[in-house]
Amino acid sequence: MDQNLKKEMEKFAVKIRMGVVDEITTLGFGHIGGSLSVCDALAVLYGGVMKIDPKNPKWADRDKFVCSKGHAGPAVYAALGLKGFFPYEDIKTLNVPGTNFPSHCDKNKTIGVDMTTGSLGQGTSQAVGLALGDKLKGRDSKTYLMVGDGEADEGQVWEAMMFAAAKKLDNLYVFIDFNKKQLDGYVKDILDPGDFGKKFEAFGFDTQTVNGNDVEAIYDALEKTSKVTGKPHAIILDTVKGAGVTLVAETMSNHSMNINKEQGEEMMNELKAKLAALEA
Repeated sequence: MDQNLKKEMEKFAVKIRMGVVDEITTLGFGHIGGSLSVCDALAVLYGGVMKIDPKNPKWADRDKFVCSKGHAGPAVYAALGLKGFFPYEDIKTLNVPGTNFPSHCDKNKTIGVDMTTGSLGQGTSQAVGLALGDKLKGRDSKTYLMVGDGEADEGQVWEAMMFAAAKKLDNLYVFIDFNKKQLDGYVKDILDPGDFGKKFEAFGFDTQTVNGNDVEAIYDALEKTSKVTGKPHAIILDTVKGAGVTLVAETMSNHSMNINKEQGEEMMNELKAKLAALEA
């Protein structure tokens, strides 16, 4: 990976995290843990990998992103705002009455969101449908799907994956945010998924497991997928829930948290220091 591109993506990931903190501090509470864990993947996708046009968000030949783990919406909004799909300051209306930025992604409200999600598992079927539709229409477009590790408790996830493999959807890229926690505890204690990599291989996917909080590892994994055709791709992101913000990462119950102004400032100062170090 080009080192200049790596640094730009690392900076973008920090800025997305700053956006998440901005949104949730303004509101005072929200889904922060699982939003922070996917920021590096979003930085890679929206920072150069995806074929998108903020000035033409409904461009038919664009690549699509489906956040099936809908509670990571704040991170998606931050990425879209930073890319110029809408004024960045708008994201601070997260979850207020009348907002275009609800807790879970809604394509009818937020410019740049490709699919409405939130009911866990359903985004997987929708992403598979998008990928199949592009195939049938002869489009050179890719669909990227983000699935939570706890979300993978849903049977619909695996029905969708079986269908994707059967239809040889090599334009589908599934990310599993393996941050080890779900709403009310550790994934392994609630419904142990076992080895996600082996599961996806058994379903017929081209599969890799990488450090999901390392932009270079994610980027290189996507580069490797270009050598594989005839099957969908799965990239297991080994992440930390709350990654990049110490106060959140060190909190056990960080699926949704109350964040007061002082805590928000502490988080933002940490992120500003990281951004300054990258820009030095």
